[in-house]
Amino acid sequence: MKTASPLPDLLQAISDSLRDGSFVKLALGHYTGAEKELKQVHLRRIAIKKQEKLSFTYRYKTRDIVKNYVFGESMALLEELLAGFKTATLYTTAFDARYDASGKTPTLKQSKPSQQQAELSHDRAKVRPVEAARPWLQALNITDANGQVFKNAQDKYRQINKYVETLAALVEKTPIAKVADMGSGKGYLTFALYDYLTHTLKRDVEVTGVEFRADMVELCNRVAKECGFTKLNFVEGSIADYDTAGTDLLIALHACDTATDDAIAKGIGAGAQLIVVAPCCHKQIRREIEKAHATTDLDFMTKHGTFLERQAEMVTDGLRALMMEYSGYSTKLFEFVSDAHTPKNVMIVGTRNRVAKSPETLKKIHAAKQYFSIGQHHLERLLGLPAA
Repeated sequence: MKTASPLPDLLQAISDSLRDGSFVKLALGHYTGAEKELKQVHLRRIAIKKQEKLSFTYRYKTRDIVKNYVFGESMALLEELLAGFKTATLYTTAFDARYDASGKTPTLKQSKPSQQQAELSHDRAKVRPVEAARPWLQALNITDANGQVFKNAQDKYRQINKYVETLAALVEKTPIAKVADMGSGKGYLTFALYDYLTHTLKRDVEVTGVEFRADMVELCNRVAKECGFTKLNFVEGSIADYDTAGTDLLIALHACDTATDDAIAKGIGAGAQLIVVAPCCHKQIRREIEKAHATTDLDFMTKHGTFLERQAEMVTDGLRALMMEYSGYSTKLFEFVSDAHTPKNVMIVGTRNRVAKSPETLKKIHAAKQYFSIGQHHLERLLGLPAA
């Protein structure tokens, strides 16, 4: 493997390992190309309908994209991809090879194999944070008496697990003693979070679900009691009226329209360490955009209901994030579950940093409002933000 450029040797080693079946995986890192937010690409062998392919996992800052290619296509694509990556590590059952172009002279070094065999399964067995055998899942009609997930509850079960996976990374290093779930509904996600915090992380926490429907509150309290969840309780009432004092983590999933703003304001008012919301509809801002831009240069887009709804979602949630930042929170917006399972899949996470009231952030809020002809965002009113 000693040539003027080791890249052809790496490509040949990959091709040979695919041909003789010794290929395990390939990891590309240190991306320097032009594609925004791309971090890494990971490749592994899979079998789909008895045909072997290479599965490419493109890892971006806030999402992963998976694409599968036959070997011939894979090699052509790899040659293009490697031009944008400084490092690549090939794992085979015969040897490992490390390509490094981060220095002045690219190198390719071979070492003993660290992998014993390749995994060809396409649908790998998944380790889920919420076990299907948990009793509350049966009580809430997600699983049967044998712990099997009902066919019509598969999407809900995936959503529950993805939700817990997302929160796990946030709560594991954050001291949390009190949690409020605003608009808890039937309590699927409230139970999941309490179970994870107490059963998996062994935390002593108090979790309260706030729900205005009395029958849901009664059901959830009964199930919590049956499961021995002594510090999980549900109360009847509205988000706006609930006292969040002392809350460390505030969540609100699919609270409709301005109810999400009520929840965010409650979390900010409580000084919560974490605020996690997944908004639902965005009617307030949509009405203002629709009225203001009916006869403007944006009417080619806003006259279509689907486009108008998407724009209203982005503008509403973008402004929510800015207002949270102005109030002392670092924010992230991302899809927390595939839209194949639910269209309500955008999550806003705010982590308290106490860097508040930036004049530049306030200018951005006012500029965005002016551009989209928004009189007042509901969250803006609740927080009492200064006028322009």
